[in-house]
Order: sequence, then structure tokens, then C-alpha cells
Amino acid sequence: MLPTFNEHSPAFPMRKKLIIAIVVSLLAGAAFWKFFAASSKRDNDLVLYGNVDIRQISLAFTQSERVTRMDVEEGDLVKVGQVLAALDTRALNLQIAKVQAQVDAQEQALLRLHNGSRPEEIAQARAQTESARAQADLAGLQLQRLRGIRAAAGGGRAISQQELDDADSQARVTRAQWEDRRKALRLAEIGPRPEDIAQAESQLQAAHADLELLRHYLSEAELKAPQDATVRARLLEPGDMASPQRPAYTLAITDPKWIRAYVNGPDLGRIRPGMPARVTTDSHPDQPIGGQIGYISSVAEFTPKTVQTEDLRTRLVYEIRVWVRDPDNRLRLGMPATVRIAIQDSADTAGARQ
Repeated sequence: MLPTFNEHSPAFPMRKKLIIAIVVSLLAGAAFWKFFAASSKRDNDLVLYGNVDIRQISLAFTQSERVTRMDVEEGDLVKVGQVLAALDTRALNLQIAKVQAQVDAQEQALLRLHNGSRPEEIAQARAQTESARAQADLAGLQLQRLRGIRAAAGGGRAISQQELDDADSQARVTRAQWEDRRKALRLAEIGPRPEDIAQAESQLQAAHADLELLRHYLSEAELKAPQDATVRARLLEPGDMASPQRPAYTLAITDPKWIRAYVNGPDLGRIRPGMPARVTTDSHPDQPIGGQIGYISSVAEFTPKTVQTEDLRTRLVYEIRVWVRDPDNRLRLGMPATVRIAIQDSADTAGARQ
């Protein structure tokens, strides 16, 4: 017959202690298993150290002129197409007005060539031709009259040879004038040559090109943001002389951002583009930012001095870039960052490859 226990029995305290010991052991085992699982998971993470990298833009004017406006300051957020600064455009506007007048004059000259001679001009040329013809006929009759008189005199001295030569010369001059007027009338009736029209058209196109170039310069007198960014540096002030070699602003592009990190040779085969990653910084260690591997260098290099690792700095490493989305704008250019990449074990990796 089995012994019985009650709270007054001497064996009851030992039974109570045994139960408490068993419960404590179970709780300790569960805690150890949880810690071991978490530790194993952390052991599978590849931890890299790098810095935040952001693309930058140096904005400069394309022409040399005095700066009149600088509209934004360091730290301002700018949108694509926003005007950031402007140049003095008074001289440029005067050049545009001058070239515009040249374009107008050339257009009228081309129009005159296309229209040809006016009817009044042709009538005037015809009248001048008839007048020259009448003068030539009169000179010819005068010459014939003198020749007849000289022949009737039988070689006498009624008409001298000088008078006869003068009349002959006058007749030839008037005939030449008549011929010149006839050709001028013909040209007026035909109109301008095609080559003259083509030349005038080319000159008009050149004038239009000069005008468009000046207008292009006028549009570039305003410095505009090429895309959404943050003003990192303001390098000119109103009154400064701008030039293409002197940037006015330096902009930091807020998207995309990436972490430039370095992985050693043995770990290179454990990662691939597209793998997810978690990025943390010293200022927000408990708020990781999601990202993914976007670039893995194919060329080895020595570890940069800016990378803080426990390994020797002289070992060869490969650069990787972890692209991140930072809608809260917590990452700053050059900020140290820690990258954790979850690495699958060899069995899972082999299964995924198959």
C-alpha cells in the first residue's frame, strides 16, 4: 500500500521543493533556448560597416554676368524646376532687341525678293526703254542727214569730218543706252534670281538662329533645380560675378541614398544583388531602415581608412552598395552606418540555387 502525504506529513515540504525546482528548470531551459535561437540568428547575419553616400550636384551658370538674386539657403528643400538664383539680363535684352530688328529687316528683304518687281517699276523701266529708243532713232536720223548733206556737197566743206564723227559717236552711244534699258526691262519682268532668294533665306535663318541662341542664354540666366534635392552649400552672393567655372550651389539629392560598405573575400560568395539588408545608425540603433544590395564590385581593393572593422585594414575587400529608402530623411552624407544582411545556411542556399 502506497504512502500518503498531507500538509502535516514530514515528506510534504520535500515534494513542494521538488515541484518548484522542476518549474524553475523548465523556465530556465525555455529562456536558454530563446537566447540560443536569437544568438544563432544573429550569427547568421553578416555585419558590415560603412558610410551613407548621396549623389551631389554642383550648379553653375553657363555665362559670365553679375548675380542679382540668390533665393535659397543651406538646408532648404528645393523642387525640380524651382528658380534658385538669377543674373543681370539688361545687356542680354538689348542684344535680343538688336537681333530682333535684324530679323525683321531680313524678313522684309526676302519678302521683296519673293514678290519680284512691282507693276509700277516694270512700267517705269518700259518708259525709260522707249525714251532711250527714241533718242537712238533721233541720233541715227541726225547721222543720216549729215551724211546726205556731205554727199550732196560733193565732198565740199559744208559738213566737216569732225561733225560727221561726232554724230556717228552720238548715234552709237544712244543705241547702247537703248540696249541697256531693254535689258533692264527684261530683268524687271523676270524678277530676282533663285540664288538671290536662297541667299536671303539663309541669311534670315542665321538671324533667327542668333535670336534663339540669345533667348536660350536669357532662359539660362535663371538657375533652376534639376531635381528634388537639399541645398548643401551656397557659394555665391548677389553682386558676385558668376562664371561656368564657379558653382553657385551644391545640392544633395535626397533620393536615392545608399550605404557604401566593404565585404571581405570569404564572405563575398554569401551575398548577391537583391538580398535584403537592415541599416542602423548610432543615432537610431533601435530603428533599422530596410534596404537591399544593389551593387557588388568585381574588383578587389584595400580596405579604406574610413571603414571601422576588427580586421586588419590591409586585407583586400570588395565594395558593395546597399540601397535604402529614407522617407524620414534620417541619413546624412558621410554618416557611419551598420549593415546587417541575413545569410541563409548552406543547405538553404543550395536548395534555393537548385
